Amino acid sequence: MDDTVDRWSKAIAGRLADEWDGKSGFPEDADLLRDVLTRVFSACPNECRRLIGTGIIEESYFEPID
Repeated sequence: MDDTVDRWSKAIAGRLADEWDGKSGFPEDADLLRDVLTRVFSACPNECRRLIGTGIIEESYFEPID
């Protein structure tokens, strides 16, 4: 798997799982959601790339903050 896709997949899945409304009441389910989404985005790199630069995850997500 492409390291870049893997990195973005984990970042996007983490962002979505962290923002999920049910996270506070069901933390184990948030972990499950993160794992499932990471696998889905890794398996579908084009779909993962479509989310980069949207309101879900900014294109500059991995750029260092000065």
